[in-house]
Amino acid sequence: MKRYLAFLLLFGIMVGCEGDYTIYDMHPPEVVYVEVPTEVIVEVPVEVPVEVPVEVPGDGGDVWIDSFEQPFTMNGIDIVWLIDKSGSMNQHANSVVAGIEQMMLSLPPAGWRLGITTSSWTDTNGTQLFPLVPGDTVQDAWDAYNNTGNGHYEAGFDALYAYLIENQYNQTWLRQDAGLLVVFVSDEDEQSTRDFTSTAAGLQDFINWYGNQRNSVFLASIINIHETENDCTWGVPALYVGDRYMDATNAFGGVVVDICSPDWAPGVQAATAQTEPHEEWELTYTPLVDTLIVFEDFVEKDPAEWQYNPLTNSVEFLVVPPEGALVEIGYVIDYDAGDDDDSAGDDDDSAGS
Repeated sequence: MKRYLAFLLLFGIMVGCEGDYTIYDMHPPEVVYVEVPTEVIVEVPVEVPVEVPVEVPGDGGDVWIDSFEQPFTMNGIDIVWLIDKSGSMNQHANSVVAGIEQMMLSLPPAGWRLGITTSSWTDTNGTQLFPLVPGDTVQDAWDAYNNTGNGHYEAGFDALYAYLIENQYNQTWLRQDAGLLVVFVSDEDEQSTRDFTSTAAGLQDFINWYGNQRNSVFLASIINIHETENDCTWGVPALYVGDRYMDATNAFGGVVVDICSPDWAPGVQAATAQTEPHEEWELTYTPLVDTLIVFEDFVEKDPAEWQYNPLTNSVEFLVVPPEGALVEIGYVIDYDAGDDDDSAGDDDDSAGS
């Protein structure tokens, strides 16, 4: 191809810009014009989307697909709680520290480090607080919470970038071979403008960046969710709903917790559990059991390697999926079991993760 192009370029110089040139023979009165094509062939790769059908047994009904990626083997887990410390968050201080304590209790007895900071990059780029480690107490969590500062920015994405990339002190305890779990806590939406814009493109930039920070990354958000779903005793304006936090968290199959919930413990426990290899997976809806089908990296998993537990509405793996495996569990929703018909219909594809 290079030789061909070089030849054409040389030829183009010889024949001129118009693509025409004049040939003279030994008889000057006769002039012959020859038109030379100057077309250059350029190969352009075109991606053609391929749809892979996933057949779920059953005669109609709403199909749902739960999916997760099995975590890679990690040398421990580094955790960062980025907390909105604006004035309106003072009412949640006890819940925040109780949530941190719950996570400390849910983590393994060794191998974890938990840093606490704010959602303001003016704090996170210079903080020098050593993280909580196994053996620390709830009082240590309170001390760390009180010493984080009170930055006025509610910009979790920018704050995390400053904490991981710009803060030199944090490089003394953050481990590149460890997993990374980030927990955003805020009663307003994410408002970054420095490293990540407040646009849809800025959100995608954050997702792409965060996904490359470790082999295994996890997200959780404790935020205001939509009014029809939250436990708030007051009307939550749309401006305060953490849509950008939710979108980022959902991109990583993470856990979203209603900040108005009287008990964050189940959500915090679920956020912690996502860092461990999954030996079972709780389904989003109750399935018609005969329609259950499990795929591992797009190949149907032998039914002898898993079983359904109706008491926990979970698929239990008798053969645990290997690290990095994409597991998809498809089924038809059993609305007779009490699942809300409208909740599944809200999703355009009737599929979840």
